[in-house]
Amino acid sequence: MKEDKQRWNERYLDNPMPQSVSPLLEKYIEHAKVGQAIDIACGTGRNTHYLSDLGYIVDAVDISDYALERVRDSATIKKIDTDLDKYNLTPNKYDLIVNINYLNRRLVSQMKEALKSGGVLMFETFIVAHGDFHLPTTNLDYLLRKNELLHSFIGLDVIYYEERVDTNLRGERIKVASIVAKKV
Repeated sequence: MKEDKQRWNERYLDNPMPQSVSPLLEKYIEHAKVGQAIDIACGTGRNTHYLSDLGYIVDAVDISDYALERVRDSATIKKIDTDLDKYNLTPNKYDLIVNINYLNRRLVSQMKEALKSGGVLMFETFIVAHGDFHLPTTNLDYLLRKNELLHSFIGLDVIYYEERVDTNLRGERIKVASIVAKKV
């Protein structure tokens, strides 16, 4: 865990991310009931702050203590400094799960159970791409395959799904998959 923490701390320090809210979150937030939320791999809190401002009680989870120090102190934000390879989601706890630009298949399998009835999942991350694309990693464990995200959430009511070419916050060409789905 210490190596991962150090690597992520250095990444946030050397290459700060813009603080704009995820467009997916902004566009589909009206589908979620205000209540308990989790921002998985929250980084410096761009989505956490947005949710908190809307009235959500947010678990902001990340391995980088450097990033979590930049998440504002608030009665509506609980900062959780942990290795997501070992962290477990509490069943039936969340009205909203947000997972942007991160993939941990072990957590993916827990997400459906962590949603309350009527809870909403918003998930967007990178897909394996060939050619002229920027990939955040060459480790295929951290990249989705075609249609994998959609298949991972069979059983939820899909509100939106797309695989597309996009531009990341740093202006690099990427390929991503996005899903918004509700537990019924």
